[in-house]
Amino acid sequence: MTTSFSAECIEVDAIGLRCPMPLLKAKRALNGVGVGQLIKVMSTDQGSKRDFVVFAEQSGHQLVEFFEVDGVYIHILRKC
Repeated sequence: MTTSFSAECIEVDAIGLRCPMPLLKAKRALNGVGVGQLIKVMSTDQGSKRDFVVFAEQSGHQLVEFFEVDGVYIHILRKC
């Protein structure tokens, strides 16, 4: 599935990694981009759906979109 954000996103591949690695990779990517930029995190960790919601709430970044395709959880985050 391709989102309308695909061309704008920095991709973070966390497929096969267990908690907390998808979040740590996302944090590292967010630290490397400017305010307003998007990152797309791909994860197979089932807990990542909950983890990214909580992370966005606590960090002040925006979880723009979440969806799942064939067991891969896709999180689109905007740096705020």
